[in-house]
Amino acid sequence: MKENAVITIISITIIVLNMMMIIVQVIKNVIMVATMAEVTTVTMAVITAEVTAVTMAVVMAEVTAVTMAEVTAAVMAEVTAVTMAVVTAVTMAVVMAVTTAVVKDVAAVGAGCFNLINN
Repeated sequence: MKENAVITIISITIIVLNMMMIIVQVIKNVIMVATMAEVTTVTMAVITAEVTAVTMAVVMAEVTAVTMAEVTAAVMAEVTAVTMAVVTAVTMAVVMAVTTAVVKDVAAVGAGCFNLINN
């Protein structure tokens, strides 16, 4: 009888130890799954933030470059147009003034010659 009792106690002890090992294994698996989920979440958040920051920097640089090129082209076109208009107007005014003065001088000379001939 004693032998059966000892075998029963040993069997129960082995069963309890096996159950404890299963419980430890389950707890370990739960911890591993939670850890992997947390690591994945943090990693994805960091990667997403980095990709977003780099993408925004590239987009902003490109938009700034294109905008500056467009603004510069527009300003240069306007400055060129205004400069050409001013230069043309000043040139025409000077040419007209000189032409008028020359025509008046020629007319005066012609009138003087006419007076000389008729007197």
